[in-house]
Amino acid sequence: MAAKQVQNELPVADKSRTIPSLATYYLLGRSGLRVSPLSFGTGTFGDAWGEHWTTSKENAREILKRYLEAGGNFLDTANSYHEGQSEEITGELLKDLTERDKVVIASKFTFGMHPGDPNGGGNGRKHMIEAVNGSLRRLGTDYIDLYWVHNWDTMTPVEEVMSSLNQLVQSGKVRYIGLSNPPAWYLGRAQTIAELRGWEKLAAIQMQYSLAVRNIENEYVDAAQELGLGIVPWSPLANGLLTGKYKIEGDKVVGDGRAANTWVTDPTYDATTAHSINLIEVLKAVAKEHGRSPAQVALNWVTNRPGVVSTIIGATKLHQLEDNIQALEFNLSDDQLKRLDEASYVQPVYPYFFHHGDLQEKVNGAATVRKNPSKYHGKR
Repeated sequence: MAAKQVQNELPVADKSRTIPSLATYYLLGRSGLRVSPLSFGTGTFGDAWGEHWTTSKENAREILKRYLEAGGNFLDTANSYHEGQSEEITGELLKDLTERDKVVIASKFTFGMHPGDPNGGGNGRKHMIEAVNGSLRRLGTDYIDLYWVHNWDTMTPVEEVMSSLNQLVQSGKVRYIGLSNPPAWYLGRAQTIAELRGWEKLAAIQMQYSLAVRNIENEYVDAAQELGLGIVPWSPLANGLLTGKYKIEGDKVVGDGRAANTWVTDPTYDATTAHSINLIEVLKAVAKEHGRSPAQVALNWVTNRPGVVSTIIGATKLHQLEDNIQALEFNLSDDQLKRLDEASYVQPVYPYFFHHGDLQEKVNGAATVRKNPSKYHGKR
């Protein structure tokens, strides 16, 4: 009884902010494509990656059906997920559950599908065309709504990548294009070339983003807003770490699930540090104040970050999907946001610390300068 009384006395929400539902849609960057605030990732549709990355076809159908019924319209897959099984299962299930034009299907290419074939991977035109044709065949559709370059291949000239993507749009096989995990300089060059040459411009970037991994705030958030790109975060729960169900014992993540059996998130992220342990404790405390799960709070935080349009979620069980959808049902108070930001903040490395704090104050000669008035962009 005492715990309940304390919970009711705490600030649980800023009701001045609009609370969206899964059936609230946003434009993807400076495009006309409308997508739901949570994108459903079908990376567990298939059995090629082991049990912790596998959803049975029966569960997959039930989960996908519920996501669509709740208003979700944005699906994310890739040709390399489960060696093509993800696309096949996604396409098969969609035929039974909805009309093709009512969903936004995103897929990706880059990684090699043909071991030993030098043109069987990468972002060159030869592989790109082969890859999109394979994805269309597996998905059972004649177009892909959003086609992602899955990874920078470090070699193919950016002009070739962007001209080839433009040709795919012109051919009707692809509607919109985006980059996943690119270097920031490459992202800027790619979009600028497209703008100057009148080619199809990038609509979005897909980047890892969560309370545990906030690296993109150093550069990509500003870049996305400047270049007209929607941010689509992947791994918003740090591969399960932010669900709060794992324990840290010494130098190990312990628990029954993905985070304890495979990589947690960014391979350079150490979940056993005092910083990470404190973040999880603060996350749990905020979740308790709301009567919510840590996963819901972590997702709520990401979906409300600047530049974020749609956040990729995943589920192997229906209750996980329901939990994720409910992450849209509340607002975090200013105090709770401050605590989460402070617990997850990591000091920027060079050269990014030049762009914050005391050094930035020196740039402005100690005058108070802001890019825009607080209400410049209006309400979302």
